[in-house]
Amino acid sequence: MTARREFLAASAAFLASDWLRAPRIAARLPIGFSTLGCPAWTWTQILDFARSHDYAAIELRGLQKNMDLTLAPELSRDGGRIEESKRELRERGLRISDLGASAQLHEQDPAKRTAQLDEARRFIDLAEALRAPYVRVFGNNYVQGVPRDMMLAHIARGLRDLGDYARPKGVTVLIESHGDFTDSPSLLAILEQAASPAVALLWDAHHTFVSGKEQPEDTVRQLGRFIRHVHLKDSVPSAATAGGRRYVLTGTGEVPVRRQIEALARSSYRGYYNFEWEKRWHPEIEEPEVAFAQFATVAAGYLRQAGVAELPAQ
Repeated sequence: MTARREFLAASAAFLASDWLRAPRIAARLPIGFSTLGCPAWTWTQILDFARSHDYAAIELRGLQKNMDLTLAPELSRDGGRIEESKRELRERGLRISDLGASAQLHEQDPAKRTAQLDEARRFIDLAEALRAPYVRVFGNNYVQGVPRDMMLAHIARGLRDLGDYARPKGVTVLIESHGDFTDSPSLLAILEQAASPAVALLWDAHHTFVSGKEQPEDTVRQLGRFIRHVHLKDSVPSAATAGGRRYVLTGTGEVPVRRQIEALARSSYRGYYNFEWEKRWHPEIEEPEVAFAQFATVAAGYLRQAGVAELPAQ
């Protein structure tokens, strides 16, 4: 009995000392950033920056040269690399908020449509392995000669098929408000026709305001029950920039980011507030270490003022 008591006491002491050595992650606000904004950073740089600036989540949209995440070495099953990456996330108290696929569901050609759906399914499989809750896909365009109602139904069918594939894996497929689909009536029609518990909306709040010409309160009122994730960014008109807009630091442009956050906070939304800084597509904008740090500070102020609670300490 004495030996057993000594063993238990020693074990307890060891576990306690091991717990004390483990990093204690303080409470954080539910903010994240997309890797679209740091195309040159390594996996370790991404994680360390997120940790040191109190981000809670990372949205994976490419890793360095790999836009197809299923080909990224950091997420490969070979040699257990994906498990190592998951451990590195846990050690820093970080989560993957979602995976950004490039799949577009407007394609009419059967072979092209199959290829797009196959890409989405590969991302769903990866999300399952990473325990990431969401995979983002695009609508993405109206096709010339195809009536609007047929186009919406075509996209909805693709989403429903992907939802059927994703649901048993614990993954939800999100259509982003992007491309030709940035107005609430069209997105609502698609989501209602998809009619799947594993299909929802990624609200790119910039696009519905700039392209869809909607006020954030109106968008949330119409689509709030479907919103599971959000992209936030700011911009100003620019004749010298493709698309007529130039991205600027959060709170310095014309996009009502504060109101977008407040509208979500007043709704039933409980997801992350993610910064999508499109550095990969617009190399002339501010460097990620500047833009990410500034967003973390500004968004934290908006969230606290809107009454959004911090996530529990880990």
